[in-house]
Amino acid sequence: MPISPKQVSVMRGMLSALAVSALVLGAAAWLIPETWLPADTASARMALAARSTLFAAFWLLATIGILARHRFFTPADIDGSGLTTGTDMARIYQAVLQNTLEQTVLAGFVYASFAALAPDRMLGALPVAAVLFWLGRALFWHGYAKGAGARAFGFALTFYPTVMLFAATVILAF
Repeated sequence: MPISPKQVSVMRGMLSALAVSALVLGAAAWLIPETWLPADTASARMALAARSTLFAAFWLLATIGILARHRFFTPADIDGSGLTTGTDMARIYQAVLQNTLEQTVLAGFVYASFAALAPDRMLGALPVAAVLFWLGRALFWHGYAKGAGARAFGFALTFYPTVMLFAATVILAF
């Protein structure tokens, strides 16, 4: 089965984000000076996880607020998606919100698990993953209405660092 130009565009964005994520997280896990890392205590680790999760949660807060504001000021959408078919803009905002919710919930669980189980030397990867999440969400939101190829890099820059931390955490757990 041949691959469409749209699929090639998505693949290019996903592979680029995978490479960026691997390089940046690897560098953060191994090259950040130990003096920049939190103390190796449970409270310092959980504080790092909390700060990282809050950084990611910014986008969830923003997407909820943008959709709510849109609905309030758009008569066709004020009754919400349960009672209307919604305008094109409302459907875009809802799709971005749904994806952001999924990504934020996953990241929150992974960040907490990684913070609890990772060796102190690797903890630098956690705030860097949160920064990649933040940048990825901004790019995803910006590219969403332009189609799959335009949002692929942002999606993957949000998703792959979480996947990498998840994989590392699973390995560290056993």
